[in-house]
Amino acid sequence: MRKNKRDFINSAFTILTLDDDPIMTATLQSYFQIAGYHIDVENDPYNAIEKVRNGHYDILLLDYLMNPICGDQVVEEIRKFDRDIFIILLTGHKSLAPPIKTIRELDIQGYYEKSDRFDQLELLVESCVKSIRQLRTIKGYQDSTAALIEAMPQIYSLENINRVGENILNKIIELLNCKNGFLKLNFPKDEGVEIQEFIVGEGIEGAKGMSLNALRERFSAENENEKILHACLHDERANAVGFMALGFEHAPTIFQSQLFQLFARQCSSALNNSQLLSRINKSYYEMIQVIRQMVDAKDIYTRGHSDRVAYFSYRLANALKKEETFCERVRMAGLFHDVGKIAIPDEILISDRKLTNEEFNIIKMHPLKSNSILSVVSYFKEIAPIVLQHHERIDGLGYPYGIKGEDICEEARIVAIADAFDAMISTRRYSRALTIAEAVEQLKTYRGTQFDAQMAEVFIEVIKDWDNLTAELELCDKL
Repeated sequence: MRKNKRDFINSAFTILTLDDDPIMTATLQSYFQIAGYHIDVENDPYNAIEKVRNGHYDILLLDYLMNPICGDQVVEEIRKFDRDIFIILLTGHKSLAPPIKTIRELDIQGYYEKSDRFDQLELLVESCVKSIRQLRTIKGYQDSTAALIEAMPQIYSLENINRVGENILNKIIELLNCKNGFLKLNFPKDEGVEIQEFIVGEGIEGAKGMSLNALRERFSAENENEKILHACLHDERANAVGFMALGFEHAPTIFQSQLFQLFARQCSSALNNSQLLSRINKSYYEMIQVIRQMVDAKDIYTRGHSDRVAYFSYRLANALKKEETFCERVRMAGLFHDVGKIAIPDEILISDRKLTNEEFNIIKMHPLKSNSILSVVSYFKEIAPIVLQHHERIDGLGYPYGIKGEDICEEARIVAIADAFDAMISTRRYSRALTIAEAVEQLKTYRGTQFDAQMAEVFIEVIKDWDNLTAELELCDKL
């Protein structure tokens, strides 16, 4: 039993033995194969150099005196491209061993005086194996820690609890290279507790549907499966808010276990941050909604305009076959595109007379004001640039910066069309409402100059179904 275990452990290490005497290499191969090692042989020094270059060997056993080149020359060539392989020189006699200086300069781990017994050489190899194993462990820690550090921005991302939970489980599965995972989150909401469960692979047998207390009791039992790592996640008051478990094919290593525990602690912090951020963003959202409604209250003629722009923007993005996150981003931008008008003086915003150039320049500041209001809120950072650019034109004659063409982001080009269309079909102090047909003609006239030509064409197709569009708007109580 012990021999089989040793063979299994040794088989993880590969040896190349080099000697111009085939009998010696065959003898060494036979001896170390019995000890459980994977060992290749080579009798030509130049071939051996190429084997090390193109393969992966942990240990090199080589004779010092060989033809056509000696062992120290072989090592010198190998060290030009491989500093990690462990090397043991074999000598026919102690007096023929290379100088200590050479051994140090070439980073040779030791030398062995040939004899009929290989037990001393085996001890040298075992010493190398222990060092290699320790280096692998250290590298494993380094790689895993680096991967954890790299993963943290995703775990701490400013997303809702559901997305954070999904990221957590997928990332730890990737970091620890296991196939099965389970994560349960219990977070207090305004009305009770929201429970979320995430499963990767086959999950963990029996875990689905169990309460947090039941999970903790079950996995804390002394006879729990040693192939499972588990941890409880806590909020800032040390209350249990989640439970995570991973299933492995073999018992996890020490550093896998330690990395998992470190990851779990970081996840607790991330979840707390996400929960706090969710509350903050909700408050900001409500605040921005109040500001938007204040804008509508200031200007009765624009009341409902932002809701309609949001609706038309979403429909256009959807018709352009954009993914749902893109469409939702456009909808939000349409909803808040005029929020900066709260900073425009009433005598200008609701004036019945024709505005002076100076007053119109103040009006043109509202995208900048909107951007300033939205960009300070993490929840709205993605839509702030869209709102900033929604009055830019394809021909570069828009405002506030006069950018043109594809330098204007796609979302802003969409909102620009929806905004202009709704303005055209709405009654304003300074203009009558156009019919749908008249508005379509305006879109056709200014496509390629004010509007993105391809998007304008798609939007014209969208509003051909005007009866259904207005029915949807009425259903949503947005007209």
